[in-house]
Amino acid sequence: GLFGVPELSCPEGFQEAQDKALQESEQLVQKACSTPPGPEIVMIFDQLSDALCRVADLADFVKIAHPDCAFREAAEEACRNIGTMVEKLNTDVELCKSLRQLLADKAVMGSLDPETRRVAELFMFDFEISGIHLDEEKRKKAVNLNIRILDLCNEFLAGTHLPNKIDKHVLPEHIRYSFTTDGNYLQVAGLHADCPDDLVREAAYKIFLYPNAEQLSRLEELLASRNSLAQLVGYSTFAHRALQGTMAKNPETVTQFLEKLSDQLSQRTQKDFEMMTKMKMKLKPPNSKLMPWDHPYYSGVLRAERYNIDPGLYCPFFSLGACMEGLNSLFSRLLGISLYAEQIQRGEVWSEDVRKLAVVHENEGLLGYIYCDFFQRPNKPHQDCHFTVRGGRLREDGEYQLPVVVLMLSLPHSTRNAPTLLSPGMMENLFHEMGHAMHSMLGRTRYQHVTGTRCPTDFAEVPSILMEYFANDYRVVNQFARHYKTGQPLPKNMVSRLCESKKVCAAADMQLQVFYAVLDQIYHGKHPLKRSTTEILKETQEKFYGLPYVPNTAWQLRFSHLVGYGAKYYSYLMSRAVASMVWKQCFAQDPFDRAMGERYRREMLAHGGGKEPILMVQGMLQKSPSVEDFVDALVSDLDQDFETFIMDS
Repeated sequence: GLFGVPELSCPEGFQEAQDKALQESEQLVQKACSTPPGPEIVMIFDQLSDALCRVADLADFVKIAHPDCAFREAAEEACRNIGTMVEKLNTDVELCKSLRQLLADKAVMGSLDPETRRVAELFMFDFEISGIHLDEEKRKKAVNLNIRILDLCNEFLAGTHLPNKIDKHVLPEHIRYSFTTDGNYLQVAGLHADCPDDLVREAAYKIFLYPNAEQLSRLEELLASRNSLAQLVGYSTFAHRALQGTMAKNPETVTQFLEKLSDQLSQRTQKDFEMMTKMKMKLKPPNSKLMPWDHPYYSGVLRAERYNIDPGLYCPFFSLGACMEGLNSLFSRLLGISLYAEQIQRGEVWSEDVRKLAVVHENEGLLGYIYCDFFQRPNKPHQDCHFTVRGGRLREDGEYQLPVVVLMLSLPHSTRNAPTLLSPGMMENLFHEMGHAMHSMLGRTRYQHVTGTRCPTDFAEVPSILMEYFANDYRVVNQFARHYKTGQPLPKNMVSRLCESKKVCAAADMQLQVFYAVLDQIYHGKHPLKRSTTEILKETQEKFYGLPYVPNTAWQLRFSHLVGYGAKYYSYLMSRAVASMVWKQCFAQDPFDRAMGERYRREMLAHGGGKEPILMVQGMLQKSPSVEDFVDALVSDLDQDFETFIMDS
């Protein structure tokens, strides 16, 4: 069966696995309600969470990635049913009472260790944000709102990817070939951001982002429902509810962070836009005004012209085998961890090119498993991501339940003449996703509820972004980057050029991220919204980005992160700030420093979500960073490296 789960040898097995989980959870609910206040209550709650997550997490992955439609549909159904059960449990008064009695018992609470206390509080928080304190009618309303929000999220997400159609005769003949033909129509399925033809990019932008009335009403209903739910359970806005327990703590801090960052970036962003405008005038003299569809293309042109970083020059040095060796060597020196290929049993994987790795510590032994779903296949989603399939926890029998994760990438297959070769961007993504995997393996908490990456969103990206800093350091890259034919190492100046090229127009790129993050905060802020979502987009774009809004476009309807990162899009920037500070202070001097690696494991990875995120950051940096520190860390990363500049000049 899939992942070694015997029931999952066929799609129907999801029903069986789900029924088993629901049955087990009913027994645990009864047990929790009859157990006196004490640490055992927290154990039972965690077992309950584990019973449901073991099916829900696995199904979450299968519904997206399995090539067989029957498996995908069965997994989708299991997700829905388990999700409904979770919503019901979060409003179960009797269940909550058993936890409330524990939290009210000062003597017992005082005797618990900090992790158990925090997990008890987190479970209580789940009850509270689901409206447990409300009367029965309002609780029912909260459950129904939650279910409606889940459905709207799925519908909105599907709508963000749908292509738009246009009568092919509307477009000039010479650019029609860039789009897929469908009878008399052309299908536009993306922004074609890398296309050298300005007209193709402009057409793609205006057609792909043309507002769809159904998608617009879904978004409006989603934002209004989230706001109603937040207010129903006692928060002034959805953002206040979503940011409880995060590193930022509240929307006011997020807004302060984004506004300060925007102020610090503005002059650099203007310079970047001026450079892009000059480049556009040089290549396309009559249309010299810079438009939103120009930014990704011309920043790429500037990068290539200034640093000659054609991916074709780099790929031969980054074979998949070499990159995996590099990761293995880095983890071994930094953390005492090695990756070993495991034998796969029949029916265990969903595609024959999936590989299974055992993660083994030199003293502690086997820590868990990583399934590597690395290669392109038809209908496979394109995003690179990390999935928790089973969380780690200390079981009742004293054994540790090993974590299981999947890393999904979209790498090209090897050919007759060459192994799988990664572009620099693919190599960096591999390191990024492996950062999440190590967090899952080393966040060996007692409780499954806070294991590995089950931590606040603005902290969860720190370990993965930190790995990007390692991937861009010559001392690390030099350990593994070898030409697959000649064995020649990648020259140092090529690595330096690559790193410096990423700083070209990086302020404008970051400014764009600030704009998206501010937009997300406004949408999830005070309701009713003062204007339509499109008018808010226009206003925010002009204030926080600087390139003009294009009439009859609605970029927000393609903003898929509003689903998984509602009110939390800022997390990428804040996590990057923390990762930058950790890199500069702890690893920039020596990226293989074992003592620092151990400190990093002890202070930041080991706790999963079992400790307040800002306390983990303080433990690592030995100080409490301010909003200004976060902003300074991000802005200082944009400075050119003098040595490379001189070398290249």
